[in-house]
Amino acid sequence: MTRLYLLSIAVLLGAACKDNPLQPDNAPASISAQRAGADVSDITVMTQNLYVGADVDLVIRALGTPDPGDDFPALLFAIETVGKTDFPARAEAIADRIARERPHAVGLQEVSQINIDLRPLGVPLVVDQDFLAMLQAALAARGLHYQVAATSDNINVNLVSGLVRLRDHDALLIDADRVTVNEAGGQDFSVNLGQVADGVVLIRGWVFARTTIGGQSYTFASAHTEANLAGAPPGLLEQIRAAQVGEMVGALGSSGRVVLMGDLNDRPGSPMYGVLAGAGYTDTWPAMHPGAGAEGLTCCHVADLSDHVANFDQRIDYIWTRGFARDDGKVQGSIDRFGNVPADRLPGPAYAIWPSDHAGLVAALR
Repeated sequence: MTRLYLLSIAVLLGAACKDNPLQPDNAPASISAQRAGADVSDITVMTQNLYVGADVDLVIRALGTPDPGDDFPALLFAIETVGKTDFPARAEAIADRIARERPHAVGLQEVSQINIDLRPLGVPLVVDQDFLAMLQAALAARGLHYQVAATSDNINVNLVSGLVRLRDHDALLIDADRVTVNEAGGQDFSVNLGQVADGVVLIRGWVFARTTIGGQSYTFASAHTEANLAGAPPGLLEQIRAAQVGEMVGALGSSGRVVLMGDLNDRPGSPMYGVLAGAGYTDTWPAMHPGAGAEGLTCCHVADLSDHVANFDQRIDYIWTRGFARDDGKVQGSIDRFGNVPADRLPGPAYAIWPSDHAGLVAALR
């Protein structure tokens, strides 16, 4: 049981190691009617994986070896890394970008709420962090009114008699000053890995909002589909991701303007990609970046965010659209990355860091 507790703690401490006075907002899963009135010519959206702050897989691998002597060193190394990657500072940088771009909708992944108090076990460690509350506070300090339209729970862990707790979410933020939300919600996918170890259950979900902007209807959806997992049978995770996005496509219907975004954890040419393309969705990056620059890589920075330049080798973050194409079949507008050039780095406790291990995406759709 001790090693199980260490495993659970390692997963959680990969997300945070600092105290934070902000308390959870307990935001509702849906908003029935947020009023807005500004006319718009572009619809702007943003997606960002917030990143938990350390390579937790290294800790999990250490805990899986026969040698118990490598457990605590790996755990302490993860805690040190989380301190260096400093989510409170990164939240400020992401809020700055949102303030600059003013997206109508923001899809967020790896949004964690962590509450750990190990003092009853003789370990002087207390962690209380709520990523969503911290980001909302940073937005409010900039005079912005982004409200939580919906959340979905990806992980919900309560271990060691309640001393170790984690809730990991997807979240969809809506600019309440400019967007009317008619319906919104979040739900788990029906296809998930489920329990992968004692006390460790992997559940993924997605969030959506059906809205009105400038008298026009738009639906926004965001997800974090299943990530790769060492030891999984070949092809299994690819098929799970395809089933998960297929569930979104079916629920969203076949008409109207839709933006589907998020960290979808698979590359162009994958079964997931084929499901979306086959359902009439347009992958916005190559549509707006034909030829040179079409790769649009988004992942990943090194675990401690210390790399000076982005050496990405994957494109797994997306903004897909349906219903935005003009008569010539083309989607017009612009799309760019955030967190991929040195100018995006910010001061960290020990060195300059990136806003996340993933680049974010911002698209203006005409």
